[in-house]
Amino acid sequence: MTPASWRPKTADIPDAAGVYMFRDSDGRVLYVGKAKSLKHRVPNYFGTDLHPRTSSMVTAASSVEWITTANEVEALQLEVTLIKQHQGRFNVRYRDDKSYPYLTISLSEQVPRVMVTRGKKRKGDLYYGPYSHAYAIRETLDLLLRVFPVRSCSAGVFKRAKAAKRPCLLYDIGRCSAPCVGHVSPEQHDALVEQFRDFMDGDHVAVLADLQARMAAASENLEFEQAARVRDQIGAVRRVIERQLMVTEKPENIDAIAFTGDELEASIQTFFVKGGRMVGRKGYIVDRVEDLDDASLLSSFIERLYSEDITIPNTVLVPLLPSDHDVLEAWLTMLRGSRVVIRVPKKGDKLRFLETVTQNAKDAFAQMRLKRSGDFDSRSRALTDLQEYLDLPEAPLRIECFDISNLGPTDVVGSMVVFEDALPKKSDYRKFKVATVDGQDDFASMQEVIRRRFARFFEVDPLEAKARFAYRPGLVVVDGGKGQLSSAIKAMADAGVVDIPIVALAKRLEEVFLPGESAPRIIPRGSEALYLLQRVRDEAHRFAVGYQRTQRVKKMTLSELDAVEGIGTVRRQALLKHFGAAKRVREATPTELAQVNGIGPEMARKIHTMLQGNQRGNEGSDR
Repeated sequence: MTPASWRPKTADIPDAAGVYMFRDSDGRVLYVGKAKSLKHRVPNYFGTDLHPRTSSMVTAASSVEWITTANEVEALQLEVTLIKQHQGRFNVRYRDDKSYPYLTISLSEQVPRVMVTRGKKRKGDLYYGPYSHAYAIRETLDLLLRVFPVRSCSAGVFKRAKAAKRPCLLYDIGRCSAPCVGHVSPEQHDALVEQFRDFMDGDHVAVLADLQARMAAASENLEFEQAARVRDQIGAVRRVIERQLMVTEKPENIDAIAFTGDELEASIQTFFVKGGRMVGRKGYIVDRVEDLDDASLLSSFIERLYSEDITIPNTVLVPLLPSDHDVLEAWLTMLRGSRVVIRVPKKGDKLRFLETVTQNAKDAFAQMRLKRSGDFDSRSRALTDLQEYLDLPEAPLRIECFDISNLGPTDVVGSMVVFEDALPKKSDYRKFKVATVDGQDDFASMQEVIRRRFARFFEVDPLEAKARFAYRPGLVVVDGGKGQLSSAIKAMADAGVVDIPIVALAKRLEEVFLPGESAPRIIPRGSEALYLLQRVRDEAHRFAVGYQRTQRVKKMTLSELDAVEGIGTVRRQALLKHFGAAKRVREATPTELAQVNGIGPEMARKIHTMLQGNQRGNEGSDR
């Protein structure tokens, strides 16, 4: 379908602010954009002399739709939401260049704790950072716990100490106030947490003044040991303050953003300043799949950055004003609840600070170009080469790979992993528990898994938000040789799917088998295409083995529980409900087991003895 055949009439497009979406023939969103006037913006995509990437997007699309909004700020909010939801292939993609650590206060817990975390954030918790190095923030946390002895232990340690009515080593070395055993009341511990927060928010003067007063009072009362402890705490606070780079003389909250790159990629660095001192940084790698100039790229990044759960500062420093910066300022002001300014520093400390951020972006970009897996050009080349080597009608932008894992004739499971644009898309991964095959039969198991996957192909509306099974893969890969390939082909044919390319990748010699060909297809060793197939196959194997192990542990633990005299269905369900997983039942102590409703101390000891005895027996047999 050519763009001319589905191009909307200009007269039908509203002259209003809003968001527009291009979709492909399967209904998937390819690109989300916003406009001050949809009537003036959308027709530009059907003109001449388009950028190659824009032209590719319009060629791949088969329809465009739009949603009008009251103003540009609402259009920006809606665009951010839709980009997060659909992750269009032709929207700029931002990837963390590493998983930076945060200093976290778990306010979501009844007894809050402080810890160093990475990855996904949890609603209700408070995060400081991100920091460039985990060791640096761990040293800082150790110093602060000397001053603010807040809980820092895991949930398991806290629960065991509470049950045993005995605090752990952290209390003995003065790094915890032991709320687990009531050495401080919940209100006193909350006050310590609040003091910790004040310090992290930059209120250093008040903290030092309070410690100085406490040291003077202890000296006047001739409590010299207490005065010495407070003196050491003051030293710890000052060492933490010295570690934080002073950026401005005033206690300002500032984010500084800088970037560098070329037509295909960019590296963006953001440094965070609280109370005039630098408290963290974060870097992103950008695949510039969208045709954006520097001002538009910066605007897109600011949208992405502050759509996350992140504190919004008073001032955002940038090397140039982003496009629609007045709309961005209005949006940020609305999110923060007070005035936010985006500006380009011209002189002084702020300019020098932004130059430092820019240099970090340049250094990160140089390192990024050396990383093969993050190279957009190499991924594009891998897909193009794969199309050529396998005689595919088009580059396989979505690859699905299937593997079977078993332990003898039992616990047979299958996995489906998905790569889009040569990168894993874990939200579309699927697990299968093989149900119709008796014994160890990889061919029949593969046939069942493929049949179940493609049975959903025609049943699900591709426009549904979570209709992952309705997506059409550009290539199906099965782990194995000719036998697995034949089984997969039969299963697809039974499901009515005959026009999706499929291959098998055998482990021993990395041979690629195609339907109807007796000899394997040769893909050069060391090529990007073979490297991509290997990554997809290895990921499917890893995912299948992980699921199979989970099933085996669950089955072993449940059967062992059934062997304990006095354990019936009710008690077994109570154990699983309390611990959440069979593996945690195995790891639990007698004290923890006794806390389950219907499990007394004597029964807890019997369960623990049985499970631990079986565990040692299994370990011995493995050896």
